[in-house]
Amino acid sequence: MFEPEELYGKETRQSDWGKPELHAGPVVPTSFDEVVKKLRLSPSEYEGSTQLKEWARKNKDQKYIPDDLLRFWGFEVKGDP
Repeated sequence: MFEPEELYGKETRQSDWGKPELHAGPVVPTSFDEVVKKLRLSPSEYEGSTQLKEWARKNKDQKYIPDDLLRFWGFEVKGDP
């Protein structure tokens, strides 16, 4: 009996044959990213922005906001002890 490599050669055989292809979806900015862009803030300005802090206070339970920023402002972070 012959092996498949004898017919096709090892270098032409695809080891992922039959597996579904996984494609990453488009990168979509988060609401946080959109607010930061609208406010024209650089990362070094996040902590001192009262407008961003107020937006975070209102949206911290529904929107993504970096945990370190929430902690800096004294907000409770889900999952912290």
